[in-house]
Amino acid sequence: MVNPSDVQIKFIPGTAGYVLEDVPHFTDYLPHLPTYPNPLQDNPAYSVVKQYFVNVDDTVTQKVYFESDEVHACIVTCGGLCPGLNTVIREIVCGLHYMYGVNKILGIDGGYRGFYAKNTITLTPKVVDDIHKRGGTILGTSRGGHDTSKIVDSIQDRGINQEIRRRGLKVAVAGIPKTIDNDIPVIDKSFGFDTAVEEAQRAINAAHVEAESIENGIGLVKLMGRNSGFIAMYATLASRDVDCCLIPESPFYLEGRGGLYEFIEKRLKENGHMVIVIAEGAGQDLLSESLQSMDQQDASGNKLHQDVGLWLSHRIKENFGKKKMPINLKYIDPTYMIRAIPSNASDNVYCTLLAHSAIHGAMAGYTGFTVGPVNGRHAYIPFNRINEKQNKVVISDRMWARLLSSTNQPSFLNPRDIAEAKKEEQPATSLLDGENCEDTKVGN
Repeated sequence: MVNPSDVQIKFIPGTAGYVLEDVPHFTDYLPHLPTYPNPLQDNPAYSVVKQYFVNVDDTVTQKVYFESDEVHACIVTCGGLCPGLNTVIREIVCGLHYMYGVNKILGIDGGYRGFYAKNTITLTPKVVDDIHKRGGTILGTSRGGHDTSKIVDSIQDRGINQEIRRRGLKVAVAGIPKTIDNDIPVIDKSFGFDTAVEEAQRAINAAHVEAESIENGIGLVKLMGRNSGFIAMYATLASRDVDCCLIPESPFYLEGRGGLYEFIEKRLKENGHMVIVIAEGAGQDLLSESLQSMDQQDASGNKLHQDVGLWLSHRIKENFGKKKMPINLKYIDPTYMIRAIPSNASDNVYCTLLAHSAIHGAMAGYTGFTVGPVNGRHAYIPFNRINEKQNKVVISDRMWARLLSSTNQPSFLNPRDIAEAKKEEQPATSLLDGENCEDTKVGN
């Protein structure tokens, strides 16, 4: 057996700045593993039939590293809720069963802790048949609890096919990236994001109705976005009723010339009402100045933010109260309503593609990888590449410029801030407007 620490990661530089990185594979440290015929060779859906536009590039590998009868698979969901979790679970179970003939599939109950708490749920196509119509996750979830040693002990005890290189196990670990905030780097988009943007419209519409129905009405909506403002930005662009969008990547200030207070007063005098959308991570520096800083983290290690929406609503009321200018402000926080709904049609399709990609990769012997589209093509990506940093809105990019032209809000930035933002911006590699502005490192 090859010592896993001796395995060298291979890189292949490509055109236009791309870098293809080799995805970990069983043969890197278990070079003499037997292979087996792929059951999909007999599946007409994966045959090369030119009249149906299926060519060699669309077929799957001819050999797999597991026999169907020996596979003991498991699925675990972790972290916060996100639309589409149940769809992913369903498609993994049905994909393993119907495409590869796998019958032993377990669901780990309650997140990572379920591995060593011995809490499991037997999953079959019948059990998961209609779970995609429900929000949340049928397996339960939790934050933290990632004790790697205990988890691997449990994997060995149960014979679940996941890989830990240090022990030289023939076990495949495949991940499907989950965050409703869409802040995962490299991939084009995370599942649940489209649903979140669509559901956010209901809150924005309600805020708009409340605001325009009363004199000097202000509707304030707080949306998800701990460190990245993608939901707030796209929901604002989709709505067209929003007058101001505030996100973590674009600092703002309240008082003085060009500040938020001045813009609110100007918009109220022009239109008699306005709608503000703010991401939960925006303005945290302003909160720290006025409130006692809370340097606390949740069980996953995420910094706990204070409620910027509630804080901003109080500050706006206080400011216009001092000016003797009557306003009527309604604050709406739809966070948990959005997280808990089932995924929409677009995300359901996307979740199916992600689940099938993970299944094919694991059966082909790849491990320590996640799946997702990169510039429109589904790829296998080493775990470490999606943990390096977070994807953020580039405020010198076209999409943010489109938002500013839609809302006609000030940038709240001085020329020096804009220049610094452009210096920090990486060369664009995405085919669509450079939303993911970084060199893509993937393995196909």
